[in-house]
Amino acid sequence: MTTIPVGGHLVGEAGPRRRDVLHAEWTKLRTVHSTWWALLTVLCGTIGVGLLICAAVAARWDHMSAMDRANFDPTFRSLTGLFIGQLAIGVVGALAVTAEYSTGMIRSTFAAVPRRGRVLAAKALALVTPALVVSTVGCVVAFLGGQAILATKGAGVSLGAPGELRAVLGGGVFLALLALFALGLGAVFRHTAAAISAFVGLVLVLPVIVSPLPSPWGRDVAPYLPSLAGQAISNVRTHTGLLPPWSGLAVLIVWAAGALGAAAWLTTRRDA
Repeated sequence: MTTIPVGGHLVGEAGPRRRDVLHAEWTKLRTVHSTWWALLTVLCGTIGVGLLICAAVAARWDHMSAMDRANFDPTFRSLTGLFIGQLAIGVVGALAVTAEYSTGMIRSTFAAVPRRGRVLAAKALALVTPALVVSTVGCVVAFLGGQAILATKGAGVSLGAPGELRAVLGGGVFLALLALFALGLGAVFRHTAAAISAFVGLVLVLPVIVSPLPSPWGRDVAPYLPSLAGQAISNVRTHTGLLPPWSGLAVLIVWAAGALGAAAWLTTRRDA
């Protein structure tokens, strides 16, 4: 029986164990420098932008009108950095699969693991853990730091207030799901530039184009786009044009599952 080394173990023609495949994919992910730079951008962007926005609000708080103060959403302001996090996490997700296609190493991976769906599943599992941890840490630090700044003007809220913990942790889940969505796009397009362009178009550009359009586009379509749907889980107040928090999260899960499902279907039917 032919044996192929994968993740430090010899495997037969039936393929390696799931644990070995996952270990191999995690090794690939963590040894690529761009992965850590992009995750660092997620962390610093989420925290830095949130703190800067809160500092700017605190600086002009005394000059804001009573109406502006009444409508002020401290949670939304402290999590403004999620916008930067979206782009960076999309790069992480896309590179998790396109890097191997660009170098041709994907052929060796599929030769060692004939079940290509298992490879894609292992990549998804290896990606979602660091993405979720980094994103959640970024959201928690951005929230706590931002509220500390806003508290100097009596405008901050505590993490224990109704809906706050869900919103903060939801921000981490939001970015982790976007990473999986980007991974699916990467496997579909198999090219870094194409995958990132598709991600940016769907997540960042399309909402800007569709939201201002008259009904039914702006009102009935825009809330179901990936970024707007996912942002709902990180909001405490109901904002115009967004779905309820859990409904929005469900829609984003469908987007991520759809991208991964299309990727799995194409990966098993195309040549490497």
